[in-house]
Amino acid sequence: MEDKKAGWKELPEGDVLEGASSLKFKTGNWRNKRPVHIPERCINCFICWISCPDSAVKVNSEAGKFERFDYDYCKGCGICAYECPKEAIKMVDEQEGEK
Repeated sequence: MEDKKAGWKELPEGDVLEGASSLKFKTGNWRNKRPVHIPERCINCFICWISCPDSAVKVNSEAGKFERFDYDYCKGCGICAYECPKEAIKMVDEQEGEK
C-alpha cells in the first residue's frame, strides 16, 4: 500500500509577516557605491524610477521631475545609472562625502 503525501492543508503554517513590513528593514547600509543625480543632464524620463528594483528612486509626479534617491533602501546596484540615457546618474564610492 502506497503512503499518501500530505496535501497543502496539512502543512504547518509558515512565518507570516504583517503587511508593509519591508518598510521597517532599511537595507541601504549594504551598498559600497551610491547613485548621485546630475540635474543639469536629467531629462526626467523616469527610466531610473522604472528600473530601480528597490523603489529607491523618488519622483515628484505632480511636477514630473526626479526628486531624490532614498538611500535608506538603495542597495547601490547601479541599474539606474546603467539605464539612464543621458548619464545623469553617476555611481560614487559610499565613502565619498558628496550626496
